[in-house]
Amino acid sequence: MKKIQRALLSVTDKSGLADFAQALASHGVELVSTGGTARLLRDSGLDVRDVSELTGFPEMLDGRVKTLHPKIHGGVLAIRSNPEHMRSIEEHGIAPIDMVVVNLYDFEKTAAREDATFEEIVENIDIGGPTVIRAGAKNWNDVAVVTDPADYSALAEELAAYGGALPALTRWRLAQKAFSGTAAYDRAISGTLAKISHEGVRASPDPSELPENLNLLLPRKQTLRYGENPHQRAALYSTGVEGAAGAEQLHGKELSYNNLVDVDACWALIQEFDEPAAAIIKHTNPCGCAEQASLAEAYRKALACDPVSAFGSVIALNREVDSETAKEMAELFVEAIVAPGYSAEALALLQKKKNLRLLTIRTTPPGLVMKSISGGVLVQSEDRREKSPEDLRVVTKRTPSDDERLALEFGWKVVKHVKSNAILYCRAGQTVAVGAGQMSRVDAARVGARKAHLPLDHSVVASDAFFPFADGVEELAKAGATAVIQPGGSKRDDEVIAAADHLGLAMIFTGVRHFRH
Repeated sequence: MKKIQRALLSVTDKSGLADFAQALASHGVELVSTGGTARLLRDSGLDVRDVSELTGFPEMLDGRVKTLHPKIHGGVLAIRSNPEHMRSIEEHGIAPIDMVVVNLYDFEKTAAREDATFEEIVENIDIGGPTVIRAGAKNWNDVAVVTDPADYSALAEELAAYGGALPALTRWRLAQKAFSGTAAYDRAISGTLAKISHEGVRASPDPSELPENLNLLLPRKQTLRYGENPHQRAALYSTGVEGAAGAEQLHGKELSYNNLVDVDACWALIQEFDEPAAAIIKHTNPCGCAEQASLAEAYRKALACDPVSAFGSVIALNREVDSETAKEMAELFVEAIVAPGYSAEALALLQKKKNLRLLTIRTTPPGLVMKSISGGVLVQSEDRREKSPEDLRVVTKRTPSDDERLALEFGWKVVKHVKSNAILYCRAGQTVAVGAGQMSRVDAARVGARKAHLPLDHSVVASDAFFPFADGVEELAKAGATAVIQPGGSKRDDEVIAAADHLGLAMIFTGVRHFRH
């Protein structure tokens, strides 16, 4: 391995730089630097050579031109094992540069400021930094390119271990990280500028907008034990926004792939409610949900829907967990609980269960929903359409009673989170039976009724899509339901409505479908 003899240092994030530069200097590395970075190093007592001294050309254009010079890029890009390259740089008086320590203008931080002007945003697009990073990464066999201050300590240890040199594997990993970083930087710039007109006017962000090009470069947040099954490998990648991927784990075993999928489904459901609510999810399907005057009562009523399926479930709550609710939940084997927070008493009580995963999620901003298929990715906006009174149309002779209407509106919030075909039996503020993921709607009605742990008499039903035949409605009435909410839109709507009238059911059409595949 060849010792590092000369390093170029030019950074925006100066954390830890002085110590790392000191480690380089201890191995006899010549330090070459620019502007504020050079001042920091000199103030730390280090000998530094200005870039302008190396290039014979001053920094200019308010610092826009510093490292953009053949004497920099020739020194970085020259292949040391190529005699012609080495003759060429010697002929032009270019000194080899063996390490590049560079990080970029903080474009995203500037762009995120609401008061940032268009000129500020544009001025924080780094040009020289990405150029020299890419040059160093391209020539990784001869140049170590360091872009992350978090790597300084480990690199200093390697330099000490190898007498001022770095192994090829380390240089390759640094190059991979560098290219990943510049790619993310370019994506951030293109994504930001796509929302700004040439006059500098920012467009209001539309989370449901489908981009012409889907730019994804997501850092791996954690490697998971396995995927849906033990023979599958899995990891969590984060977009950097709040949500299930950004949940804070306070206690318990490591989260699994299936845990995270259920946490996401559970949290999406619980956000439907303003009053204290509890949702119990098993394999992404609700097996109980309730909205009540207190959190403990909401949990009890959610559990009553299907206490068998709730074993090994994930529970979400939309309030800070209190001691009463925690005591109730502690009696059931649960994989994970997610809530905005926990009282000290509740946390202490739940932490007695060694493996129980306790999480907090603050918010989940709206965004796009993505699903991979072979050869591509399907993208859609979230199913967040709010209903209005105009959406609800009574189509039967009988109008729902006030209690039935409250129950129907509750069921309509929950059924959109049940896998299609979905039938949900409920009362006001409580699910009483769930028929999920069936290949026919009439079977979903039958399965829900068959699985019921609570009486279905005087229940109401929410259906995520229309009834193609009257037999589905007949099954609901047979089970004891008295009212139905559904989108409508079937060729046989008239037959379905006639059957509801014959059976004495009240029925509301919403005009909105909620398939969930």
